[in-house]
Amino acid sequence: MSETTADTNGDARAFLAGIRVGDVCSGTVAETSRKAIAVVLDGFIDRPLGFVGSLDVSWGPGPVAPPEPGQRVTAEVTAVDPEGCRVRLSLAATQEPRLWAFLKSLRPGAMLTGRIASIERFGVFVELDEGPRHPVFPGAGFVTFPELSWRRFEDATEVVRVGEQVSCQFLRFDTVHGEARLSLRATLPDPFQAFADTAAVGQTLRGRVTTVQPVGAFVQVAEGVEGLLRPQAPTAAEESAIRAGEEVTVVVSAVDRLRRTVTLARGRKR
Repeated sequence: MSETTADTNGDARAFLAGIRVGDVCSGTVAETSRKAIAVVLDGFIDRPLGFVGSLDVSWGPGPVAPPEPGQRVTAEVTAVDPEGCRVRLSLAATQEPRLWAFLKSLRPGAMLTGRIASIERFGVFVELDEGPRHPVFPGAGFVTFPELSWRRFEDATEVVRVGEQVSCQFLRFDTVHGEARLSLRATLPDPFQAFADTAAVGQTLRGRVTTVQPVGAFVQVAEGVEGLLRPQAPTAAEESAIRAGEEVTVVVSAVDRLRRTVTLARGRKR
């Protein structure tokens, strides 16, 4: 490393020492690419220290044209890397400052209420009772399908309806899309824990086969709880012996609370 480069890096680290996550910085776009926008920050003109990732440009649903070199921008600092001499910036944060501030103020585990605004093929939008509206999406709250319910379902309308009022637990702030990731199932009793409290290895149960996969058959042994019944012999005849929808007798082989799994073996028919 040349002496000049070392001096420049030292100056950059000293400059970055005064920057904190949450600060709003201004600068001039130096370069744009598919992956990032490089920004020369005000106060340090030697080289770009600010970088805006492609997903931090806008909360819009589609591609957005990045700012051109020479254009002035204002963005919020989302990460500081003194050793790498760079800061990560979000342009989206300054486009909707009230919504960003509201979502950033939420803490994991907080309870939020709202109305089911839209059911999409990738999840469910919730229009929150508190906070600003989302500039693009039907709601600033979003629930992925796994977080809708503990039980298996084929369609989200089996769990919620558009217009329905719900209470959800806040999981995290999705800074990419500008939304509160929520969980509806977290507000409901966990059937797996209830099953694990009472199930014993060697216990015989009756259950319905929900699906048959190459790894084995999944059997519903309690409401919202499925166990994996592995094939005893990897033959076509053995695999064809079990069908989805069939009632079978199984024996509990193992219950893993950490992985939330139940392993089953074939039991004697009654």
